[in-house]
Amino acid sequence: MSEGAPVTGWFEGLERGDPDGARDAIETGSAEEAADWPARAVEAGFADTEEEYYAALREATITAAGEAAAERERADDRQVIHAVRAMDDTERMANELAERVAEWAASRTEDAGTGIEYCRELVDREDQNPDPADDRLAALAERVVDLDNEAAELEAYVERTVRTVVPNLAALAGPTLAARLLALAGGLESLARTSSSTVQVLGAEDALFAHLRGSAPSPKHGVIYTHEYVRHTHPDERGSAARALAGKLTIAARIDHYAGDRRPDLERELDERIARIRARHDDEDIDDRGDDGAA
Repeated sequence: MSEGAPVTGWFEGLERGDPDGARDAIETGSAEEAADWPARAVEAGFADTEEEYYAALREATITAAGEAAAERERADDRQVIHAVRAMDDTERMANELAERVAEWAASRTEDAGTGIEYCRELVDREDQNPDPADDRLAALAERVVDLDNEAAELEAYVERTVRTVVPNLAALAGPTLAARLLALAGGLESLARTSSSTVQVLGAEDALFAHLRGSAPSPKHGVIYTHEYVRHTHPDERGSAARALAGKLTIAARIDHYAGDRRPDLERELDERIARIRARHDDEDIDDRGDDGAA
């Protein structure tokens, strides 16, 4: 900065009572060196006193923070997070209410069933002379069916949207798991900045804390266990499969956040890596059978 160059504050050229202008000034303004900003604001006629300056600054920063938070919540990855959490909530409530329906129905008939499908049967059943209790039971069953239908619609929305928001992550993890990873990490940016070792155990926080307290072994995986490459790999190699998957998911999240282009090679590389991991166990089985035969 050259000597004698003017140092301007966020309030320069701004009139009081202009919250949008103040927000923009706070968000985009900058200064190359510190200054006595309250005094400069009074000198420039922006405020009559330093107290008025601080009141205006507080109003502007609160407005800017509120707008930034609202904009962040409207982002596509946040919408996916809200949707997958809503899906989990509706599924949980549907199952809990279905248990209540089954328990209630068992007190009224010997052939009572269980689960959401039984609730659908109750809704479709036409009783000629319904008892008031049966009416309420059927109404409760109808709520279960509505919740189950809503969960299905939310799942369809998640699967459709997440493929656009995080195409590489969705391709590797599958849409639902990709959405759960976003929710656990707190968003795409946070997930992109997360190490692969942390991605590997997302969703296993209770087990991890128990390990840190010395009362449990270190968890090998969290929610990524639901992926076929982890769940369907032999337990002896499951840790390696989880590490390989977490590594590729981390790369996919970073590409989705920082670049946004589709990288099909990630899927091929992961397939080949998992195939090598599974082959190790297959080779060991062959060796063991050979040793047994020799004996």
